[in-house]
Amino acid sequence: MKKMFLVSILMFGMAGVSLAADAGILQIDGSTTVGPIGDAFAEAFMGMYPSVSITVKKTGSGDGAAALVDGRCDIAMMSRFMKEQEFKTAVEKGIFPVAHVIAMDGICVVVHASNPVKELTTEQVRHIYLGKITNWKELGGPDRKIVPISRDTSSGTYETFHELVMKKEKMAANVEYVNANPQAHARVKSTEGAIGYVGLGFVDMNVKAVKIDGVMPSRQTIAQGKYPISRPLFLFTNGYPKLGSMTYLFCTFYLTEKGQEIIEAKHFIPVTAY
Repeated sequence: MKKMFLVSILMFGMAGVSLAADAGILQIDGSTTVGPIGDAFAEAFMGMYPSVSITVKKTGSGDGAAALVDGRCDIAMMSRFMKEQEFKTAVEKGIFPVAHVIAMDGICVVVHASNPVKELTTEQVRHIYLGKITNWKELGGPDRKIVPISRDTSSGTYETFHELVMKKEKMAANVEYVNANPQAHARVKSTEGAIGYVGLGFVDMNVKAVKIDGVMPSRQTIAQGKYPISRPLFLFTNGYPKLGSMTYLFCTFYLTEKGQEIIEAKHFIPVTAY
Protein backbone atom coordinates (compact mmCIF):
# COMPACT_ATOMS: atom_id res chain seq x y z
CA MET A 1 0.00 0.00 0.00
CA LYS A 2 2.79 2.42 0.93
CA LYS A 3 4.52 1.77 -2.41
CA MET A 4 1.30 2.66 -4.23
CA PHE A 5 1.20 6.04 -2.48
CA LEU A 6 4.83 6.77 -3.32
CA VAL A 7 4.32 5.83 -6.95
CA SER A 8 1.24 8.04 -7.09
CA ILE A 9 3.17 10.94 -5.63
CA LEU A 10 5.97 10.51 -8.15
CA MET A 11 3.53 10.25 -11.05
CA PHE A 12 1.59 13.31 -10.07
CA GLY A 13 4.39 15.26 -8.37
CA MET A 14 4.30 18.08 -10.88
CA ALA A 15 0.53 18.41 -10.76
CA GLY A 16 0.23 20.62 -7.70
CA VAL A 17 -0.58 24.14 -8.83
CA SER A 18 -2.27 26.53 -6.40
CA LEU A 19 -4.53 29.03 -8.14
CA ALA A 20 -4.79 31.04 -4.93
CA ALA A 21 -1.01 31.24 -4.63
CA ASP A 22 -0.67 32.23 -8.30
CA ALA A 23 -3.13 35.03 -7.61
CA GLY A 24 -0.93 36.33 -4.79
CA ILE A 25 -2.71 34.66 -1.86
CA LEU A 26 -0.94 31.95 0.12
CA GLN A 27 -2.71 29.96 2.85
CA ILE A 28 -0.46 28.12 5.31
CA ASP A 29 -1.63 25.91 8.18
CA GLY A 30 -0.25 23.37 10.61
CA SER A 31 2.46 22.78 13.20
CA THR A 32 2.94 25.14 16.13
CA THR A 33 6.59 24.07 16.17
CA VAL A 34 7.15 25.10 12.54
CA GLY A 35 4.88 28.11 13.09
CA PRO A 36 7.62 30.60 14.08
CA ILE A 37 9.49 29.77 10.88
CA GLY A 38 6.27 30.11 8.88
CA ASP A 39 5.51 33.50 10.44
CA ALA A 40 9.01 34.82 9.83
CA PHE A 41 9.13 33.47 6.27
CA ALA A 42 5.75 35.10 5.59
CA GLU A 43 6.91 38.46 6.94
CA ALA A 44 10.09 38.37 4.88
CA PHE A 45 8.17 37.25 1.79
CA MET A 46 5.56 39.99 1.99
CA GLY A 47 8.42 42.47 2.32
CA MET A 48 9.96 41.16 -0.91
CA TYR A 49 6.62 40.73 -2.70
CA PRO A 50 4.25 43.49 -1.47
CA SER A 51 1.38 42.22 -3.63
CA VAL A 52 1.39 38.81 -1.91
CA SER A 53 -0.96 38.11 1.00
CA ILE A 54 0.07 35.24 3.29
CA THR A 55 -2.00 33.80 6.12
CA VAL A 56 -0.31 31.50 8.64
CA LYS A 57 -2.46 29.43 11.01
CA LYS A 58 -0.89 27.30 13.74
CA THR A 59 -3.36 24.54 14.56
CA GLY A 60 -1.07 21.49 14.79
CA SER A 61 0.52 19.07 12.33
CA GLY A 62 -2.54 16.81 12.10
CA ASP A 63 -4.80 19.75 11.34
CA GLY A 64 -2.30 21.02 8.78
CA ALA A 65 -2.36 17.67 6.98
CA ALA A 66 -6.17 17.69 7.04
CA ALA A 67 -6.26 21.25 5.69
CA LEU A 68 -4.01 20.30 2.77
CA VAL A 69 -6.09 17.21 2.01
CA ASP A 70 -9.32 19.24 2.16
CA GLY A 71 -7.90 22.00 -0.04
CA ARG A 72 -8.06 24.59 2.75
CA CYS A 73 -4.39 25.52 2.53
CA ASP A 74 -1.61 25.70 -0.04
CA ILE A 75 1.13 24.61 2.35
CA ALA A 76 0.91 22.40 5.45
CA MET A 77 3.54 22.92 8.14
CA MET A 78 4.33 19.62 9.86
CA SER A 79 6.80 18.58 12.55
CA ARG A 80 6.42 14.94 11.54
CA PHE A 81 6.05 13.02 8.29
CA MET A 82 2.55 12.35 7.00
CA LYS A 83 1.01 9.12 8.21
CA GLU A 84 0.09 6.37 5.77
CA GLN A 85 -3.62 6.92 6.42
CA GLU A 86 -3.23 10.64 5.71
CA PHE A 87 -1.53 9.81 2.40
CA LYS A 88 -4.29 7.35 1.55
CA THR A 89 -7.03 9.89 2.27
CA ALA A 90 -5.17 12.53 0.26
CA VAL A 91 -4.70 10.32 -2.81
CA GLU A 92 -8.36 9.28 -2.68
CA LYS A 93 -9.26 12.98 -2.92
CA GLY A 94 -6.83 13.68 -5.75
CA ILE A 95 -4.24 15.34 -3.52
CA PHE A 96 -0.63 14.18 -3.88
CA PRO A 97 1.44 15.37 -0.87
CA VAL A 98 5.09 16.25 -1.45
CA ALA A 99 7.42 16.84 1.51
CA HIS A 100 9.97 19.66 1.72
CA VAL A 101 12.42 19.31 4.64
CA ILE A 102 13.25 22.86 5.71
CA ALA A 103 15.02 22.46 9.06
CA MET A 104 16.02 20.10 11.87
CA ASP A 105 14.72 20.27 15.42
CA GLY A 106 15.23 18.51 18.72
CA ILE A 107 12.43 17.78 21.17
CA CYS A 108 13.82 19.11 24.42
CA VAL A 109 12.74 17.69 27.77
CA VAL A 110 12.35 20.67 30.10
CA VAL A 111 11.79 21.13 33.83
CA HIS A 112 11.19 24.10 36.12
CA ALA A 113 14.21 26.41 36.29
CA SER A 114 14.66 25.67 40.02
CA ASN A 115 14.76 21.89 39.57
CA PRO A 116 18.27 20.56 40.41
CA VAL A 117 17.88 17.50 38.15
CA LYS A 118 20.18 17.99 35.17
CA GLU A 119 20.04 14.67 33.35
CA LEU A 120 17.56 11.88 32.62
CA THR A 121 17.60 8.76 30.51
CA THR A 122 15.04 8.08 27.83
CA GLU A 123 13.76 5.21 29.98
CA GLN A 124 13.33 7.47 33.02
CA VAL A 125 11.34 9.98 30.97
CA ARG A 126 9.17 7.17 29.60
CA HIS A 127 8.54 5.87 33.13
CA ILE A 128 7.52 9.36 34.26
CA TYR A 129 4.92 9.55 31.51
CA LEU A 130 3.81 5.97 32.21
CA GLY A 131 3.19 6.92 35.84
CA LYS A 132 5.89 4.58 37.17
CA ILE A 133 8.03 7.44 38.54
CA THR A 134 5.93 10.05 40.36
CA ASN A 135 8.29 11.97 42.66
CA TRP A 136 11.46 13.90 41.86
CA LYS A 137 13.25 12.35 44.86
CA GLU A 138 13.30 9.07 42.89
CA LEU A 139 15.56 10.86 40.39
CA GLY A 140 17.85 12.64 42.84
CA GLY A 141 15.69 15.75 43.08
CA PRO A 142 13.51 17.26 45.83
CA ASP A 143 10.63 15.48 47.54
CA ARG A 144 8.06 16.90 45.14
CA LYS A 145 5.32 15.38 43.03
CA ILE A 146 6.11 15.19 39.31
CA VAL A 147 3.60 16.98 37.07
CA PRO A 148 4.01 15.57 33.53
CA ILE A 149 2.93 17.86 30.69
CA SER A 150 2.38 16.56 27.16
CA ARG A 151 1.37 18.01 23.83
CA ASP A 152 -2.06 17.00 22.54
CA THR A 153 -2.32 13.87 20.44
CA SER A 154 -2.86 15.75 17.16
CA SER A 155 0.56 17.38 17.53
CA GLY A 156 3.53 16.31 15.46
CA THR A 157 5.70 16.92 18.52
CA TYR A 158 3.54 14.44 20.43
CA GLU A 159 3.80 11.92 17.61
CA THR A 160 7.60 12.07 17.63
CA PHE A 161 7.79 11.89 21.43
CA HIS A 162 5.26 9.04 21.45
CA GLU A 163 7.40 7.04 19.04
CA LEU A 164 10.97 7.85 20.15
CA VAL A 165 10.46 8.11 23.91
CA MET A 166 7.23 6.30 24.76
CA LYS A 167 7.83 3.45 22.29
CA LYS A 168 4.14 3.95 21.43
CA GLU A 169 3.01 3.03 24.97
CA LYS A 170 -0.04 4.87 26.32
CA MET A 171 0.63 7.71 28.73
CA ALA A 172 -0.67 7.59 32.32
CA ALA A 173 -3.97 9.15 33.39
CA ASN A 174 -2.20 11.90 35.38
CA VAL A 175 -0.53 13.41 32.28
CA GLU A 176 -1.80 16.90 31.42
CA TYR A 177 -2.23 17.80 27.74
CA VAL A 178 -1.73 21.25 26.21
CA ASN A 179 -2.35 22.47 22.68
CA ALA A 180 0.91 24.16 21.73
CA ASN A 181 4.60 24.66 22.52
CA PRO A 182 4.01 28.06 24.21
CA GLN A 183 1.44 26.47 26.53
CA ALA A 184 3.80 23.62 27.44
CA HIS A 185 6.53 26.17 28.11
CA ALA A 186 4.23 28.31 30.24
CA ARG A 187 3.00 25.32 32.27
CA VAL A 188 6.53 24.14 33.07
CA LYS A 189 7.70 27.69 33.79
CA SER A 190 4.95 28.21 36.39
CA THR A 191 4.95 24.75 38.04
CA GLU A 192 7.90 23.69 40.21
CA GLY A 193 7.23 19.96 39.83
CA ALA A 194 6.51 20.03 36.11
CA ILE A 195 8.25 18.24 33.28
CA GLY A 196 7.37 18.78 29.62
CA TYR A 197 8.80 18.69 26.13
CA VAL A 198 9.11 21.46 23.55
CA GLY A 199 10.94 22.25 20.33
CA LEU A 200 14.47 23.65 20.61
CA GLY A 201 13.20 27.10 19.64
CA PHE A 202 11.11 27.27 22.82
CA VAL A 203 13.94 26.68 25.32
CA ASP A 204 14.95 29.82 27.22
CA MET A 205 16.05 30.93 30.69
CA ASN A 206 12.55 30.40 32.08
CA VAL A 207 12.73 26.61 31.75
CA LYS A 208 15.66 24.20 31.99
CA ALA A 209 16.47 21.64 29.31
CA VAL A 210 18.00 18.45 30.71
CA LYS A 211 20.46 16.06 29.15
CA ILE A 212 18.89 12.93 27.66
CA ASP A 213 21.06 9.81 27.68
CA GLY A 214 24.03 12.04 28.46
CA VAL A 215 23.49 14.45 25.56
CA MET A 216 22.35 18.07 25.90
CA PRO A 217 20.07 19.30 23.10
CA SER A 218 21.90 21.93 21.07
CA ARG A 219 22.36 23.03 17.50
CA GLN A 220 25.48 20.88 17.23
CA THR A 221 24.17 17.69 18.84
CA ILE A 222 20.95 17.79 16.81
CA ALA A 223 22.72 18.56 13.51
CA GLN A 224 25.18 15.73 14.16
CA GLY A 225 22.42 13.27 15.05
CA LYS A 226 23.77 12.74 18.59
CA TYR A 227 20.73 14.00 20.49
CA PRO A 228 18.31 11.04 20.73
CA ILE A 229 15.03 12.96 20.26
CA SER A 230 15.63 14.77 16.96
CA ARG A 231 13.42 15.19 13.90
CA PRO A 232 13.13 17.00 10.56
CA LEU A 233 10.57 19.78 10.06
CA PHE A 234 8.46 19.80 6.89
CA LEU A 235 6.39 21.86 4.55
CA PHE A 236 3.94 19.73 2.52
CA THR A 237 2.37 20.78 -0.77
CA ASN A 238 -0.10 19.23 -3.18
CA GLY A 239 2.35 17.92 -5.75
CA TYR A 240 5.65 19.62 -6.45
CA PRO A 241 4.87 23.37 -6.77
CA LYS A 242 4.81 24.97 -10.18
CA LEU A 243 8.29 26.35 -10.86
CA GLY A 244 8.39 30.07 -10.20
CA SER A 245 5.08 30.13 -8.33
CA MET A 246 4.74 31.75 -4.91
CA THR A 247 4.30 28.30 -3.38
CA TYR A 248 7.56 27.16 -5.00
CA LEU A 249 9.44 30.28 -3.88
CA PHE A 250 8.13 29.94 -0.34
CA CYS A 251 8.96 26.22 -0.07
CA THR A 252 12.51 26.76 -1.33
CA PHE A 253 13.15 29.91 0.71
CA TYR A 254 14.97 27.79 3.32
CA LEU A 255 17.76 27.29 0.74
CA THR A 256 18.53 31.02 0.61
CA GLU A 257 20.91 32.81 2.93
CA LYS A 258 18.04 34.88 4.35
CA GLY A 259 15.93 31.76 4.92
CA GLN A 260 18.76 30.09 6.81
CA GLU A 261 19.29 33.21 8.91
CA ILE A 262 15.61 33.10 9.90
CA ILE A 263 15.77 29.38 10.77
CA GLU A 264 18.82 29.97 12.97
CA ALA A 265 17.23 33.05 14.57
CA LYS A 266 14.30 30.86 15.59
CA HIS A 267 16.78 28.43 17.18
CA PHE A 268 16.27 25.64 14.66
CA ILE A 269 18.97 24.04 12.52
CA PRO A 270 19.23 24.68 8.75
CA VAL A 271 19.52 21.58 6.58
CA THR A 272 22.17 23.27 4.45
CA ALA A 273 24.97 25.72 5.20
CA TYR A 274 26.57 28.25 2.90
